[in-house]
Amino acid sequence: MIIAVDGLAASGKSTVAKAVAKKMSYEYMDTGAMYRALTWKALEKKVDIFDEEALVRLANLTRIYFSNGGKVFVDGVDVTEEIRSPRVSNAVSIVSRVPDVRRIMVKQQRAAAKDKNVVVEGRDIGTVVFPEAEVKIFLTAVPRERARRRKVELEGKGHRMDVTTVEREIISRDRIDSTRPAGPLLKAPDAHVIDTTDKDVEQVVEEVLKLAHLAPPTAE
Repeated sequence: MIIAVDGLAASGKSTVAKAVAKKMSYEYMDTGAMYRALTWKALEKKVDIFDEEALVRLANLTRIYFSNGGKVFVDGVDVTEEIRSPRVSNAVSIVSRVPDVRRIMVKQQRAAAKDKNVVVEGRDIGTVVFPEAEVKIFLTAVPRERARRRKVELEGKGHRMDVTTVEREIISRDRIDSTRPAGPLLKAPDAHVIDTTDKDVEQVVEEVLKLAHLAPPTAE
């Protein structure tokens, strides 16, 4: 079974998808981390992120993979923390909107999930990557609450941010992601929308489990 978790920036996708995967003993795949990883490499290598041909060449030469513990590696380097930095967050929408970059990533994502039970999170999972997913979820929340969450996350990693600035960046990213020609951020027609604004993680996870018609495995 494939459970697709799509949604807006900072709507809780990663937290919810990880928790659902753990409860169901499924594998977890963060497709957004793949685009962040490529963005990180482009910035490190000083590749012009507005040069689409250069980004496609870079994507073809880059190996991105996950460890069993959820860490993200680029060509053997652990970049789990680096890809969540503000500089990557502010650039990833530019990199991820390139059609040929997305085609390369989608091919890798489909190969990684082949014949597995997996919870996959991203922005085009239920519409482009796995339109046949048995369960499709779309998470949303009001911009100010999403900005508050992202601010807390960033400050926990030592980045001082103003909530108004974070909110502005989140709204901008939503606009870029939802209007790009390849793999835009869209709710699949058959996706279940969950507004996480006033819900805690446990409540959202339980909703997803019910929608999947599966209970968490019994602990032994």
